[in-house]
Formats: sequence, C-alpha cells, structure tokens
Amino acid sequence: MKMRTLFTILSLLLLVGSGLNAQNKELLGAGATFPYPLYSKMFDVYNAKTGVKVNYQAIGSGGGIKQLIGKTVAFGGTDAPMTESEMKEASGEVVHIPMALGAVVITYNLPGNPELKMTPDVLADIFLGVITKWSDPRLKRLNPQVSLPDLPITVVHRSDGSGTTFVFSEYLGKVSSFWYNKVGVGKSLNWPVGLGGKGNPGVAGYVKQMPGAVGYVELTYALQNGMPVAVVKNKSGNFIKPTAESASQAANIAIPQNTRVSLTDTVAPKGYPIASFTWIILYREMKEGKMTKNQAAELVKLLGWMVKEGQQYAQPLHYSPLPKKAVQAAENVIKSLTFEGKKI
Repeated sequence: MKMRTLFTILSLLLLVGSGLNAQNKELLGAGATFPYPLYSKMFDVYNAKTGVKVNYQAIGSGGGIKQLIGKTVAFGGTDAPMTESEMKEASGEVVHIPMALGAVVITYNLPGNPELKMTPDVLADIFLGVITKWSDPRLKRLNPQVSLPDLPITVVHRSDGSGTTFVFSEYLGKVSSFWYNKVGVGKSLNWPVGLGGKGNPGVAGYVKQMPGAVGYVELTYALQNGMPVAVVKNKSGNFIKPTAESASQAANIAIPQNTRVSLTDTVAPKGYPIASFTWIILYREMKEGKMTKNQAAELVKLLGWMVKEGQQYAQPLHYSPLPKKAVQAAENVIKSLTFEGKKI
C-alpha cells in the first residue's frame, strides 16, 4: 500500500514537472496582422527545431500594444511605433525590436486587374472620397493604356486598430496637407468614406469580393490572393512597384538606437514610398511581462534567432529581410533585456 502511494505521488510530481516545463516552453504574443504570414513560418520552424511553442494571435497592432500594456502577453507585434502616451501607460520601459520590412500596397478589383499607376495626390483624393469613379480624368491621364470602367470606387479600410493603417495614413499625411489636417495619422481613424474590414485578411477579402473596390493591405496578402497592386510615384518622381527589394531600399538609412524610425515617403530613388519595419515589443525588464525566468530566457533565444537565422524566410513570403544596420540595432536591444535586473 505504501509503495503504491509512493508511486502515485512520484507520478503526480512528474506530471506537474512536465506541465511546468511545457508552460516554460510556450510563449504568448499578440498584435500586428501585417507580419503574420512571416511570423507563422518562423514560429513553426523554430518549434520544430527547439520544441518551443509560440502562440501568436493576429489581432492588429493596437490590440497587441493594449495586451502588452495589460500584461496578458509576453510580447506584442506592431507596425507602428508606440506613441509617447502609450509608452507612459506601460508599467515599465518597452523596447522595439525590428523583425522585417514590408510594403503596404494599394489593391483593387477591376475587370482584368490591370496594373495601375498612382500618384500621391490621386491616392489621397481616392481615400478622401474626392475621386469617386474609376473613369475620373486624373486616373485616365495616369493610365492611358488602360480602359478604365465607369464604375464607382468603394474604399475599403481597416476597422480595427492597425499598424498598417498607421503606415498608410502616415504616408498620406506626409504627401497631403489636406489629409493630415482633416483625417490625420494613427492606428484608428475617422474615415471620410468607405467600409471597414478586420485585419489585412478582412480588407483583402472585401476588395476581392466587390467590383470597383480599392483598399490597402500588406503586400503578401495581395499576392497570396492573386490581387493586383498599384505602382506608386515616389518622392524622386519614379513609379515604383512594391516588392521586397523596393521596400528594403526605403530602409537604407541610419537606424536610431531605439529603432523607432519612419520609412514612408522615402527619398531613395528606387525605394517604394509606403514601407515600414514591423517590430516585436516587450518590456526591457522581462519580469514585467509576467514571465518566468525560463520563459524569458526562451524568448531571448527566439528573438535572437528571428533577427538572424529566421531572416531567410522573409523574402520567399515577400517581406524584406533586415538590412545589416537594423540587425545590429535589433541585437543591441536584445542584449539589453534583463530579468530581475540581471542580463539574460
């Protein structure tokens, strides 16, 4: 009887121990939909290599920031650097680690899905509701080779707090003073026209279903759905097709120590003008994120792998891998992470 009792106790201890180990091998994150295809690939590969499971919920950058501040996740994902007020709302210092570059593209649903040229002023006026038909003379002048239909334009935008919206509205705010003053820049906006879709998948889905629709999504979502993307005139006067290469051209700049940098409306001659880093955000003092020491150590290892070995998965999914300057900046931030005041 005593032996059976001892065996039962030992068995329970083993189960509890394995449960703790499994918990330490699971990391919880939430945020941007923009990098979700890339993160999904990275996390799957890393799980197969190490056994560490990452549960990442793609709920939008605004949601990721809120959950990090609320300490319901170990890390967040965002395409928009946290604002000063958001940083103050957090209980400790939050750091930004760049993970990749992506392009926010203009996609649409027209007969034959032609490749269209867009200028900054035309783009702003479409999303302001000033240009309401695809047969508008300004669109025709830009695209004389395309037979544009006399079809109403239906604007589709994000309904959730979104880093993709921040990147797109930041660009429009730089190229159109009217947009900046009337609509502004942010993750959530009071849109003058259009209907909202949740996440990049929601916007892509609406555009694909509705003839005459136009919206903005991360490049991967457009390509995965076989949707056309506009060629956009940049600050240097060149029409640039959104690709991983043209997005990376926009990042050929000095990266500040805190890595919070804007890439929109680039002056790079070959740079696509609506590009951005996407960041993982977390507390520099990792205990603030309600992690165990083992979980913190596993997260540090994961982040180090993502900014180095994991970058090989960016380009096949139409993201731009981090340039060397950004990798160095990311590694410096990772090295500064602590647990109970000590480096991990």
